[in-house]
Parts: sequence; C-alpha cells; structure tokens
Amino acid sequence: MTKKILVVDDAVTMRRLVTATLKSAGFEVVDAANGKEALMKLEKDRFNLIITDLNMPIMDGITFIKEVKKNPRHKFTPIVMLTTESGADKKDEGRKAGAKAWIVKPFKPNDLLGVVKKIVPF
Repeated sequence: MTKKILVVDDAVTMRRLVTATLKSAGFEVVDAANGKEALMKLEKDRFNLIITDLNMPIMDGITFIKEVKKNPRHKFTPIVMLTTESGADKKDEGRKAGAKAWIVKPFKPNDLLGVVKKIVPF
C-alpha cells in the first residue's frame, strides 16, 4: 500500500521540489498552498505524514499543526516542519505544537527522504 503525504507550502517551486523528491521514492503526494487549504484536504482524506512550512499566508505552520492535532482523526498523524527558520525558540514552539521533526531549507533530497522514511517506513 502506497504511503500518502500531504505537503503544505506557499511556494509553488518548493511544493514541486518536495513532491518530486517524495514521488521518486514511491510516495503518493497531495499538496496545499497554506494551512487553511490543507485543513480542507484533511477533511476529505487521511495521510501517513504531513510536511508543512512555517511561514505561510492565511494560516502559518504552527497554527496549522495545532488545528490538525485538535482533530481526533488526525491527532496522531506525524508532522514534519520544512522551513527556513532554524532558531531554537521556533523549533521549540513547533515541537510543543506537535511537530515530530524539523528540516531547514534549503534541504538535500536524500536528507528529506531519510527523515520521511524513519517516520513513515515502507
């Protein structure tokens, strides 16, 4: 069974890069441009993993994570932050909200896949 990942980022090029990286490893990928759009997609489907940016319009990554974790259906879905932010305070805020891992942009595709495969093994 193919593992399904939701990628949330306001930058089209970043969504395409992450999607291509994940698809090359055999994952099914759905994307969203912001947290609000991602929540709508979560109403319709289940995912094995969510990868989200921090800084986005409409709904930022931390708020998005908190909203996901409120929903019993998605409460235990692992979430990875993929962002340019690398400060300890932001990482701590993300972890408290429910992020399982933190990857700093720019990233190497193999590094991203390494983290993803640890969280969502085939």
